[in-house]
Amino acid sequence: MEAWIIEIMEKFGYIGILFLIAIENVFPPIPSEIILTFGGVMTTKTNLTVSGVVWFATLGSVIGAVVLYGIGHLININRLEKLVQKYGHILRLTKDDLQKADAWFAKYGIWTVFFCRFIPLIRSLISVPAGMAHMNFGLFLLLTAVGTFIWNIILVYLGAAVGESWEDIVQIMDVYSNIIYIVLVVIVIILAILFMKKRLLRK
Repeated sequence: MEAWIIEIMEKFGYIGILFLIAIENVFPPIPSEIILTFGGVMTTKTNLTVSGVVWFATLGSVIGAVVLYGIGHLININRLEKLVQKYGHILRLTKDDLQKADAWFAKYGIWTVFFCRFIPLIRSLISVPAGMAHMNFGLFLLLTAVGTFIWNIILVYLGAAVGESWEDIVQIMDVYSNIIYIVLVVIVIILAILFMKKRLLRK
């Protein structure tokens, strides 16, 4: 996959970067770290500029985020409630749990959308619950664009700075990603335990 990504970037330049980043946002397994850091390297070898790579990458991210937001927007909360009512007992979920989660996102979703742009994988998927919660679209675009712009600047500049050693940055980002995933898993486990404990106390 890495060779395919680099080939597209070398062949199509800015448009290739925009396309790859947009796809990466919709299909998170495509590593944005490779796209952005190698994009930075390309600015030292070609007529591409750091600002150009950052702007086109940001535009691609926003396009991908809007697609996922639209998908989330189409997932009506009432449909989810019906599914939970029918199958929720398997996961011990109720309609009340869904409503609480929806209320939580309505209250804290603004900052969640922004800060999740710095977390691999989650940075893309956060657009779905934002759409489900019918978050203000203009605000969603602004926070997504700003968070993504910062993330892109960091990785593109790092790629430009290290040059041929850009793969070292990718390896560091892999370590960063793994640490984040472990932290998230621990948080989910703790929340699940607290949730189950609360349900048992109710009974």
